[in-house]
Amino acid sequence: MSARMNSPDACDLRFGQVGIACVRVRRVDAAALCDELERRVRAAPQMFSRAAVVLDLSHLLDLPDDGAVDALLEAVRSAGMLPVGLAYGTSATEALAKRMGLPLIAKFRAAYEPATAMPAMPAAPEPAAPTQPVPQPEPILSSPAGTAQGAQHHVGAVRSGQQVYARERDLIVIGAVANGAEVIADGNIHIYGGLRGRAMAGAQGDEKARIFVSDFRPELVAIAGQYRVFEQIPVELEGHSVQCWLEDDKLMIARL
Repeated sequence: MSARMNSPDACDLRFGQVGIACVRVRRVDAAALCDELERRVRAAPQMFSRAAVVLDLSHLLDLPDDGAVDALLEAVRSAGMLPVGLAYGTSATEALAKRMGLPLIAKFRAAYEPATAMPAMPAAPEPAAPTQPVPQPEPILSSPAGTAQGAQHHVGAVRSGQQVYARERDLIVIGAVANGAEVIADGNIHIYGGLRGRAMAGAQGDEKARIFVSDFRPELVAIAGQYRVFEQIPVELEGHSVQCWLEDDKLMIARL
């Protein structure tokens, strides 16, 4: 104990996967934003009350001025959520974040990031003309980038307060996911047990990701940011085996 107390280091700094929601602003209307977020908080207070959120301004035609952004941030706070940064975007967004004293969260990349932001790659030399036609490779589908390394397995219960994250791969849980627990994957999620907590697939934006559950009783399910909160499970789904997927940006759930 004394060795710990006398450590010369003032702190440890580590990076980890954290649960942060994204508020995508579609128009600069602080009052309407507050009303909408308050409705979400009232519907699921355990999920959204004092939730850390990132403000995404990429769907606005023009980047708001500092005063308008400050009003939007205050609207988020008034609704009961806590803004922690701006979604990574253009150089103008970066300058705005610096002026507002907010970090840019790289995990949430704004849709308007220009292609010119990436350095141009040098042109590759043209290959010699083949003597025979070369078959074109099939396109790579937007499946998880880490499929080659196999799915991540978690054997046993995921207890309340725990989080299991499968980065760039599928997640297979052999056991129950308790209330207050989270399972997250950049790919698909398979739960061979009861889901009573939260399951979030396609965490990096894979809209083709799916969630499969043996015993469906969740607090929340989400795919590529599209979510559904359950205060009361529909009778036709509760306790049954289901799959969840996206269709036209709508989260679909059906029994297996």
